[in-house]
Amino acid sequence: MKTCTYLGLGTLAVALGSVALGADTAKSTAKTPSKAELIASAESAAPPSVGKNATIVNMGSDGKMETLRKGTNGWTCMPDNPTTPGPDPMCLDKASMDWAHAWMNHETPPAGKVGFMYMLAGGTDASNTDPFAQKPTASNHWIKTGPHVMVVGADSSFYDAYPKNADPDTSQPYVMWAGTPYQHLMAPVGPSGHAAAKKEAAKEPATDK
Repeated sequence: MKTCTYLGLGTLAVALGSVALGADTAKSTAKTPSKAELIASAESAAPPSVGKNATIVNMGSDGKMETLRKGTNGWTCMPDNPTTPGPDPMCLDKASMDWAHAWMNHETPPAGKVGFMYMLAGGTDASNTDPFAQKPTASNHWIKTGPHVMVVGADSSFYDAYPKNADPDTSQPYVMWAGTPYQHLMAPVGPSGHAAAKKEAAKEPATDK
């Protein structure tokens, strides 16, 4: 993977959504989603209370990043990348954006800046040992992730409390990219807030109005 030059939030969002998580570079043949659908996809990455007030960004058909909605809570969310194997919308706080910037540029993440990311709709497959792997090999321990949250930038002692296996049990919290400057905690969660709310609503008996 080539070192990326940081050109602001838009460039980083593209890199995160289409490169860093093992994306397939093939073009999608799916119908172009509407702005409302893109926003809904991006919001699905986080709890409703976070997603509804976050800045939403997306890469347009011309390859340029556009801001679909300006937020007010310091979070940035991006919709699912249609070229990747599975759903991977994500929401990042400011510290995790700084961490990701360092990762994309092969730099040491800033010390003392713990970041948090939501990927409640799931994530695209990735290597558990190589931060810059683009595809699975016989030795890079490719794994599949479900809905999860991520803690990045913490002190190394924080990660010592969690498994650092190359082939982890992804149903439990574990450390991804252990032993590198980009190690981070992967913590699986249940259905997203959106899905849980929808499921709960379906259980409610119908009432006459």
